[in-house]
Amino acid sequence: MDWRIERDAFGRLVLVEPDGRRRAGVLPVRAFPLSAPDDGLSLVGSDGRELRWIDRLDALPAPTRALLDEELAARDFAPVLLKLHSVSSFGVPSTWRVATDRGETDFVLKAEEDIRRLEGGALLIASASGVQFRIPDAKALDRGSRKLLERFL
Repeated sequence: MDWRIERDAFGRLVLVEPDGRRRAGVLPVRAFPLSAPDDGLSLVGSDGRELRWIDRLDALPAPTRALLDEELAARDFAPVLLKLHSVSSFGVPSTWRVATDRGETDFVLKAEEDIRRLEGGALLIASASGVQFRIPDAKALDRGSRKLLERFL
């Protein structure tokens, strides 16, 4: 690997090219964030153009991997929905009261299309505020949660 990643004084990622040129404000973007999070990562410049392609995160040196993992963790915030306590109505928009792996919260579901089915019975629910809630296996939820959820599927 002839390039490296570091942080500048403002906490932004900087790509240091082989010729010493520094590109500040680099963002890592996963190609397949849900189905293959460690396969395919693009380093994108502040202008939105791809600067580097990384086939596998685990092939990177440990310091580089740690910086990218740290940045991705902040960008890939997607709490796991563990229990659905209540919904304000069975029409949309509706407010959902839920328990997640990050704690209790409420969110607004704007449209039924904001619930996406993924492989293996997983679901991804986009809240009105843009937070993505993951349900790895809808069948693993408790009976009450499944019953409420089925009204929207």
